[in-house]
Amino acid sequence: MNERTILHSDLNNFYASVESLYHPELKGRPIAVLGDPETRHGIVLAKNYEAKAYNVATGDTMFQAERKCPGIVFLPPHFELYEKYSKMVREIYCGYTDKVESFGLDECWLDVTGSRYLFGTGSEIADKLRRRVKSELGLTVSVGVSFNKIFAKLGSDMKKPDATTVIESGSYKEKVWKLPVNDLLFVGRATYAKLEKMGVFNIGQLAQTDPKLLRNWLGKQGITLWRYANGMDDSPVADCQAVSQIKSVGNSSTAPRDLVTDSDLKILLMALCEHVSARLRKHCLFCWTVQVSIRYNDLNWVERQGKLDIPNRTSASLFKLAWELVRNNRSGKPVRSLGVRACDLECSDHMQLSLFEDIEKISKNEKLDSAVDSLRRRYGSGAVVKGLMLTDKVLSSPPSVKEHSGISFGR
Repeated sequence: MNERTILHSDLNNFYASVESLYHPELKGRPIAVLGDPETRHGIVLAKNYEAKAYNVATGDTMFQAERKCPGIVFLPPHFELYEKYSKMVREIYCGYTDKVESFGLDECWLDVTGSRYLFGTGSEIADKLRRRVKSELGLTVSVGVSFNKIFAKLGSDMKKPDATTVIESGSYKEKVWKLPVNDLLFVGRATYAKLEKMGVFNIGQLAQTDPKLLRNWLGKQGITLWRYANGMDDSPVADCQAVSQIKSVGNSSTAPRDLVTDSDLKILLMALCEHVSARLRKHCLFCWTVQVSIRYNDLNWVERQGKLDIPNRTSASLFKLAWELVRNNRSGKPVRSLGVRACDLECSDHMQLSLFEDIEKISKNEKLDSAVDSLRRRYGSGAVVKGLMLTDKVLSSPPSVKEHSGISFGR
């Protein structure tokens, strides 16, 4: 059987590295990229290796980073610049294969199975990519080389910066199984906590756990993770020009102040629901599930989700369910940021009928939302505002709303 050769490339400290290109005077100094400190968006998005030496971590507040690293330089993010460099890096990759799949702005998978006859082994191709990215763009990249996407991703994380790591099918257990189980892709915080509780601490222990037990603990995800740990990932790499399938649409924002009252929470939540609703209409999508994330001022967070009785995308329906989830699941601590995500999407030009929903009411809300979209496109985002949101214009127009779309992992 002809074994695949998959690369996973990861640009090192991407945001901070791009900023360093435009600030040569800061060479050798610790820097961190974060939002506007004046409006409390001071969360570290990226840092260079000089800052990492002081244990500055992504997600640290500005004040935490300063305590760890006195004299650290904070820079605001320039996302349009990061997108520009991300596209230029992809152009280099597409010169070696037509199968390049993005995983965020700074990571890509490449299937170079058919390219080996032209450019050499997977390791040789990885080294060529690293040299070109460094010489042409001034950035460094770490590359993992393996026989599937999961292990290639693990490889790119194992040695940084500017390194190639190979994980072969005949010896992957020696390299992979000793790694912490949360190094495996898709083992998030909640899943890791469940596995740790069951005595599964590394990938080898996961691989050797009875898959029936994993299914009982984690549902279908348990079987998937067991297969990944045993090197059984066969998901393909998407074509260079393929449009990724949108699996979810969401927005989140860090509030300019701690949110304590129901009124404060409702205002920001409504603003986020309107963003998500508009994006769903833009892509002709309806959702079955609404997910909310609540992050407190101590940086602990929870996620909860609920089902709609009928798939739709109106801001009123999203807000009704989102507020129910927030109200029923929040603690008494002040809230620092909120997120709303629409999941279980359907692509359709019309809503399904249901005996259990007021279709006429939803249809009216759909028409109303569409009319608001049109007015805002023509006259600006503040042309039409709900009465609730007039009580606090700062919260109703969050300065740092982040968009996020979940992308399908396999085709």
